[in-house]
Amino acid sequence: MNRKTLFLCLFILVKFILHYVIIAPEYDLHRDEYLHLDQGKHLAWGYLSVPPFTSWISYIILLLGNGEFWVRFFPALFGVLTLVTVWKAIESLGGGLYALLLGATAITFSVLLRMNMLYQPNSADILGWTLLYFCILHYLKTEKNKWLYIAGIVLGFSFLNKYNIVFLVAGLAPALLITGNLKIFRNKSLYIAALITLVIILPNLLWQYQNNFPVIHHMKLLAKSQLVNVNRIDFLKEQLLYFLGSIFVILAAFVSFFAYPAFRKYQAFFWSLVFTLALFTYLRAKGYYAIGLYPIFIAFGAVYLEYLCQNRLIWLRPVSILISLALFIPIFQVAFPTKSPSEIAKNSKPYQKLGLLRWEDGKDHELPQDFADMLGWKELAQKVDAEYAKISDKNHTVVLCDNYGQAGAINYYSKFKNIQAVTMNADYINWVPLDEEIKHLILVQNADDDDPERNKEKPLFKTIRRIGKVENPYAREHGTSIYVLLDAKVSINDILKSDIEENKWD
Repeated sequence: MNRKTLFLCLFILVKFILHYVIIAPEYDLHRDEYLHLDQGKHLAWGYLSVPPFTSWISYIILLLGNGEFWVRFFPALFGVLTLVTVWKAIESLGGGLYALLLGATAITFSVLLRMNMLYQPNSADILGWTLLYFCILHYLKTEKNKWLYIAGIVLGFSFLNKYNIVFLVAGLAPALLITGNLKIFRNKSLYIAALITLVIILPNLLWQYQNNFPVIHHMKLLAKSQLVNVNRIDFLKEQLLYFLGSIFVILAAFVSFFAYPAFRKYQAFFWSLVFTLALFTYLRAKGYYAIGLYPIFIAFGAVYLEYLCQNRLIWLRPVSILISLALFIPIFQVAFPTKSPSEIAKNSKPYQKLGLLRWEDGKDHELPQDFADMLGWKELAQKVDAEYAKISDKNHTVVLCDNYGQAGAINYYSKFKNIQAVTMNADYINWVPLDEEIKHLILVQNADDDDPERNKEKPLFKTIRRIGKVENPYAREHGTSIYVLLDAKVSINDILKSDIEENKWD
């Protein structure tokens, strides 16, 4: 094994280890992770919230035992593959050992560590962006059509992971046009590659059509409830923070496209970033949507800095790697849930200064939203289980929740593997079990519920009582109440069917 391979293996090992130590034991899985895990139990070619790729990974996790080890493993794996792709890009650009070490350090100790922390489509999304850019790099370098075909495959599977990849294409196409790469659009292989992409994504497009394009409904809801609170200036500021430790590497990449003769043929990458960022800014996108743009620039920047740091400036090589690590340390201290919730709440100023306490509702809270979304779930499941155990007729009992996090967490942590927790929220609306007549409900309601006395349900059940609530003061679910509703007087199935129709996307 040569030195380069040895160092690459070392970085891979470090990255995997980090993902198992950056989350303190006080935290559960994240709200979104439960939904994605449940999708693996209901395989389909599409979902209201995401395309199908994540559900395939969830099914594999389910086969492996559904343990938290595997939930953390796969996003870490996608992060490792992103690291390897950047490593290979550096080699393709002629980079030596220093460029490889600088690039690997910049990738490992960056926002990608945070993105790869949670089991969400984002990790595979960033990998998809990086791989697609990698294919374009090789095509511009060699003009071999096989790279267009591979790009078509990457684009197809990236689309099946997250529709966000469309914005990369939207920025890349005009960038190629204005940088003198017109012949790529005259190349029939490009259109064969596009056909390959279409074949891959066609089942999902058909699913969208058959279900009245729920992605449009989801985007409208997202724009109304979340993106409306996104400040365009904050979006641009966040781009600087994501790779703070390696910002000088990315800036060097920008310069290299115009100052380094060997990289001038790759100027389309620079303009692709400009166009995509402009589009995201206009649409008030969340800052992390654009993270996939940057890994490939770290490859270019690392190689260019290796070229600059020669002879008398060679001493800058180890210094630059140390600077990258040093700049990441203050970010590491606040970007990961390595401290208990109480510790963070007591020392919240660093988090507040960086805007990490600002939630999607536009208000500041005690913890970053992602951290608060990792609390209270085991407590909720245990309290539901305690009541569920008392109900002898479990075949006619359903747990009805207010949101997907509650339903997914109960399904994940419950000791009753056949428990049926659902909600009229997200994809669970399609999974409500109506094949048996429902006689009993365990109702989970948000803290802001406007009917704590359950006046709406009193005429429907013989017995209604409140059995507890989520007590964890730092959980986003703090105050969520649990009720048991026994012995239905009317057809609950008919009521739920009506609710499903009302809550279905238009």
